[in-house]
Amino acid sequence: MAEPFRHHHRVSYAECTIGDHIYHSRYLDLLEAARGEFMRALGKPVLELQVADYIFPVIEAKVRYKFPARYDDLLTIEVWMTRVERVRLNFGHRILNQDGKLIIEAETFHACTSRVEKPKRLPEELAAKLKPYLIE
Repeated sequence: MAEPFRHHHRVSYAECTIGDHIYHSRYLDLLEAARGEFMRALGKPVLELQVADYIFPVIEAKVRYKFPARYDDLLTIEVWMTRVERVRLNFGHRILNQDGKLIIEAETFHACTSRVEKPKRLPEELAAKLKPYLIE
């Protein structure tokens, strides 16, 4: 079984509420950044795919909030695949703080489309790079 990809992020003051925790919708930004770094680490940066007329819009997102992340926490964002199919990609995510405390669990559901949002088959080379990260 593959290990998830791990991306690190230090919580900035701008991401926090007056209550000193990350505002709930900002977690989606963190997941997006981690997915982008995951794709870059695979040798398939998102921009390269976009230039080749492949985009991956989010069609659904599920987030379960477990514990607040606070200003200056060092987060580890884990990313893995839960589905790799013809025109579908699903990513699993976990965010942990520097103490290993689970902050969120999430899954994002994506379609593979052209830049004009017409469904398109996932490139075989990309699918082959993603499949080792498939954890169900």
